[in-house]
Amino acid sequence: MIDHALLDTLRAFVAERDWDQFHSPENLAKSIVIEAGELLECYQWSTDADEDRVRDELADVLTYALHLANKIGADPNQLVLDKLELTRKKYPIDKSRGSSVKYDRL
Repeated sequence: MIDHALLDTLRAFVAERDWDQFHSPENLAKSIVIEAGELLECYQWSTDADEDRVRDELADVLTYALHLANKIGADPNQLVLDKLELTRKKYPIDKSRGSSVKYDRL
């Protein structure tokens, strides 16, 4: 689960630099996609990606996602738990175990 001290540290980091003015939900969503593209680029030509670079890019994705959750007033833990509950209903174990088929084709 997300550590509240981590969220406080992220908020302080942004506040110290007066960056909140740039962190609209739209800009944060764009940043998530940009950083996710950089993460994917680690695997562009090989499955043997530089692990340090993967970690850096993943950290960027997670950081922007946490900033977005904060900006919209959502608890990251609850977001994940709520989505897992919806996904459990879409993908019941007896139909989806070991299968990559989309829920509407189960």
